[in-house]
Amino acid sequence: MTAILVENLVKKYKNGVQALKGLSLTVKEGEIYSLLGQNGAGKSTLINVLTTYLHPTSGSVTMLGKDIYSGAAAIRTDIACVAQRISIDTCLSLTDNMMFQSKLYKIPKVEAKKRMETLINCFELERYLKYPVASYSGGVKRRLDIALNMMSNPKILFLDEPTVGMDIQSRMAMWDMMKKIRDDFGTTIFFTTHYLEESDSLSDTICIMKDGKEVIQGTPHALRGYLRQDMVKISFAGEEEAKDCLKLLKSEFINEKAHLGKDEILINSENSHGDLKIVNRWLLENSIAFMGIEIVQPTLEDVFIRLTSKNEEEGN
Repeated sequence: MTAILVENLVKKYKNGVQALKGLSLTVKEGEIYSLLGQNGAGKSTLINVLTTYLHPTSGSVTMLGKDIYSGAAAIRTDIACVAQRISIDTCLSLTDNMMFQSKLYKIPKVEAKKRMETLINCFELERYLKYPVASYSGGVKRRLDIALNMMSNPKILFLDEPTVGMDIQSRMAMWDMMKKIRDDFGTTIFFTTHYLEESDSLSDTICIMKDGKEVIQGTPHALRGYLRQDMVKISFAGEEEAKDCLKLLKSEFINEKAHLGKDEILINSENSHGDLKIVNRWLLENSIAFMGIEIVQPTLEDVFIRLTSKNEEEGN
């Protein structure tokens, strides 16, 4: 069943800025759906429309079979949203925060206590019960914030960049928790992120968004397969060496589509084995120092760069 169906969504603000430009997407029930895009792509505006905080200019949105215009009140009881700004009260204890949340949703006390115990156990918050909330790390506060929003047992949980600013250990703990929410509670998760590896690791479906529109959406595997070709990767000792080589490479091989990584050059190739031999010979003949050359399959980052660059070229 479809959890969210967005068709030709447009949002234009009073100052003339058009944040959404005919965006369409489909989210299935019980999946983790990630929205990937740079700053200004329209991700936050879309979240605000889907959570009924903003009214769109035009287009249609259906959530859980209800129209977002006429059924906004009913939709709000079935969704929860965790914004980038943490909403917990640091003056209250962990359990008081959770019970206060249950009162907002008018959950009976006995049911609320059972749900709270389940969430504390599921999100591994037991060890923090004896400590004041103000002393929690940012990652634990974020985990508690999500647990609070799960008290209402939402069918759809919106997360706006849930791991921004976290260290890698906290991010990995958050990833595990998001998978538990999907697998143990059957909750549909819709989240925005800047992190390509996060989207790749977690998502059942990814939507790459740019300038208020979707560029492409599909499974991580399908998006990588979109390129349908291997790549020739040349590794260097540092970024400057890679930059210098890229200039020479583009002047020599005009038709080759190459882009720069941190300390590597990636060449899109329709004949990877043949191109590897040609480029390797060229590197040796020109005495260019490199660490290695190999054939690799495209990553999600390669897809993102290719599609967003293509989008920019078409707009020019």
